[in-house]
Amino acid sequence: MRYELRIALRYLRARRRDAFISITTIFTAVGVMLGVAALVIVLAVMGGFEASLRQRILSLTPQVEIQSYNGAISDYPAIEARADSLPGVAGSDPFIIGQGMASSAHGISGVIVRGVEPSNASVIAKLRGYVQQGSLDALGKDQATPASAVRVQPSNGAVALGSTLAEKLKIKTGDVISLVVPIIAGKAAQLTTKTGHFIVTAVFESGIAFVDRNLVFVGLANAQRFFGREGRVDGIEVRLTNLDQTDAVTARLHTMLGKSYRVANWKEFDQAAAAGFEMLKRVYALVLVMLIGVAAFNLIATLIMVVMEKRKDIAVLRAMGATVNGLIVGGAGTAAGLVVGALGCWLLAHYHFIHIEKKIYGISTLPVEAHPLSFAIVALASMMLCWIAALYPARQAARQMPVEVFRS
Repeated sequence: MRYELRIALRYLRARRRDAFISITTIFTAVGVMLGVAALVIVLAVMGGFEASLRQRILSLTPQVEIQSYNGAISDYPAIEARADSLPGVAGSDPFIIGQGMASSAHGISGVIVRGVEPSNASVIAKLRGYVQQGSLDALGKDQATPASAVRVQPSNGAVALGSTLAEKLKIKTGDVISLVVPIIAGKAAQLTTKTGHFIVTAVFESGIAFVDRNLVFVGLANAQRFFGREGRVDGIEVRLTNLDQTDAVTARLHTMLGKSYRVANWKEFDQAAAAGFEMLKRVYALVLVMLIGVAAFNLIATLIMVVMEKRKDIAVLRAMGATVNGLIVGGAGTAAGLVVGALGCWLLAHYHFIHIEKKIYGISTLPVEAHPLSFAIVALASMMLCWIAALYPARQAARQMPVEVFRS
């Protein structure tokens, strides 16, 4: 250890008559520690919320979506085969989507109907994890039989719908809902309506308010017949092995399919949510960095008092060729803050002692996702603030000429 550092550490352990300086130094280090720990924990929690929301959104919405500028896609099996052959693609799923009105004996609501291929695991495997009641197996059947004894018209198939929609319509699995959708038919392309009766065979809860309130899943074959699009689909959903390959896979699909097809990915769909989270993270980080700054700038008062109290001692050290270093307190507070922050993240991740409203956030405990890069950035920001705060007192001490101090 360099002798300057050893002497500086010794001066931090002030004698009884200088105890005030020592206590002030301790409080300054504790303030830096608390600010660093708070910033680390908040960034980890915000990252966990973002990852949790993204996972739930992408489980029920496309990661990459292929649509034709010419309307419906008729040769979708061939496009699926070509998309599945690309590196980074885990699977593909054709879909039909339309808007309509769902009604029951107790309520009515506007819905988005999405026809999916039940035999394709790329969507159903994800959806199955959110099912609260019933089963998704009936989605692949041409017709479903009502579980209740109520006589209804012949069923158009089975449906799976969100828990919020089921609560609004006051229905459960085995009940019948009616779907009314707009249909363009005839040579004159007249707009008409079509009504179908479906059996509720599954109720899911994803935690995403829009999905649970508006989305209705139907088997692809049933949806094609119901919407009058036999042999055609509205688009193809492509699922990825790794979300980090989103841009690369999107570019490959653009090149492979040409200008007749539009290829979009989840980054475009979720721009608002992603931008909102980034803004919140920046705001929280800025507020907490300011908190670290307040604690760090307490170093100015502490070091100025030390410089005034130890003028002769500093002059002796300067005469010996020593340099002045003001980062010891900030470094100690930063290191302790990183340790406390890491411990706090570990406790939140393993013991879940903070509970939140599941109906609002879709999860019951705080999610935590800590990244080493966040720790490094926080440590760097804290040390920079402490260095800036210590710069003025250190410069004042360094400018003192030993001869002038001894003369005075």
